[in-house]
Amino acid sequence: MTVLLILSCICLILTLWTNVALVIGVTKMGRLKDIQPFNRKEIPKVSIIVAACNEEHTITDGLLSLVRQSYENLEIIAVDDRSTDNTWKVMKKLQQSHSRLRIHRIKKLPDGWLGKSHALQYGAGQATGEYLIFTDADVQMEETTVARALSYVLDNTVDHLALFFRNVAPGWLLNSMILDAGANLLSILKPWKVGEPQSNAFVGVGAFNMVRSQVYHAVGGHSSIRMHPVDDIMLGKIIKKSGFSQHCLIGIEFITVRWYESVREMVDGLMKNVFSLFHYRIVAVAVSAAVTIFITIVPLWGFLLSSGYPKTLFLLAVLIRLFSFLYGATVFQLSSLCSFGSFIAPYLGLYISVKAAVITLRNGGITWRGTHYPLAELRKSQPLLF
Repeated sequence: MTVLLILSCICLILTLWTNVALVIGVTKMGRLKDIQPFNRKEIPKVSIIVAACNEEHTITDGLLSLVRQSYENLEIIAVDDRSTDNTWKVMKKLQQSHSRLRIHRIKKLPDGWLGKSHALQYGAGQATGEYLIFTDADVQMEETTVARALSYVLDNTVDHLALFFRNVAPGWLLNSMILDAGANLLSILKPWKVGEPQSNAFVGVGAFNMVRSQVYHAVGGHSSIRMHPVDDIMLGKIIKKSGFSQHCLIGIEFITVRWYESVREMVDGLMKNVFSLFHYRIVAVAVSAAVTIFITIVPLWGFLLSSGYPKTLFLLAVLIRLFSFLYGATVFQLSSLCSFGSFIAPYLGLYISVKAAVITLRNGGITWRGTHYPLAELRKSQPLLF
């Protein structure tokens, strides 16, 4: 048996294992559309907490989608985190017309905090609801979203519910990159397993993290993860690791996010947090890059450059990956053409990972929302994945 044949066999087995597991896992996930809106006599209060920084162009649509929620016992707490644009003015104008909306402004960031985590913790401190929903300023929700989510949480006795959203970013290549990044993250987190108490799987989604207030405060809230850039998933981690129940549903019909406007914006936007996935260890980045190359890049080049049985096996690996991305595009309502982006996106993903590591190490930390955070302080936070 030749080396090339062995390599093609390994690539096929790994591709089959990872992609089939991903497709089967996603098919197991529940959907918010199958949940009926809340309809009970006793209606617990829900607080939606939004942290905004320089969101003057997106926050109006986002907040309007929240104040228009059909669920009655609801308050929206919007926190302006040191914005330098007209975000605060926009929030003040909206508050005049909507009694559900309460606004707060943070002018100074305390030492030892990332801005967003501090803003969310501050907002939670102002909340009076039995349930808290953490979301972003650019998120838009269909009017029955909260009512359906609360119905599911109460019916299933869930402490933390995360909802996957629909990405509505423009451009074929950008959506291909988002699909590729999402597939990688889903393969690692395995959100279809988070509802199993014995499973180590955990998840959190920045667009929609619904947490029972008592649970949020019991785990220390965002103060426990105050220096971690990936606050949404980390919140899910500390909740699950503390023994509380956690579920995740697909909510693409109810939550939409225009995540990035261009490939350039996505590359720049991920510079602050990608290296944190590896807990700022260059060795972990190197290992991840090697695995990515082996599973996503080698099969295509192997098919193009080899012959005989290896060529056939490499082709099977390519087709399996292509099918899984076609399935993912269908589930998350993206163009089927994005599945072909699976051949290009890995190169860009590698570029982002390596560049983020180099820039973070060169600058001795990250800069986010106008504040520089030293690498030594960032490394003190608990690791997310590795």
